[in-house]
Amino acid sequence: MKRAEAAARDMGWDIVAVEPAEGRVEATATTAWFGFKDDVVVRVRPEGDGSRIDVRSKSRVGRSDLGANAARIRDYLARLK
Repeated sequence: MKRAEAAARDMGWDIVAVEPAEGRVEATATTAWFGFKDDVVVRVRPEGDGSRIDVRSKSRVGRSDLGANAARIRDYLARLK
């Protein structure tokens, strides 16, 4: 959980909530070009000897993000490795 929160902070996201008992980090990511706000939720669940990480990133406006949310998730998961 600590690593998940630290990686989110390293990404420059604004942390909205950290709920260790629920295994959840909620944040807002702001795009560099136009300053759009995207909502990000990271869930951490125990699995075997480690943890399972689920990440969701969703744009607040528009129909297409041109792959920005998928790229954000890939970058985040790479930071956790």
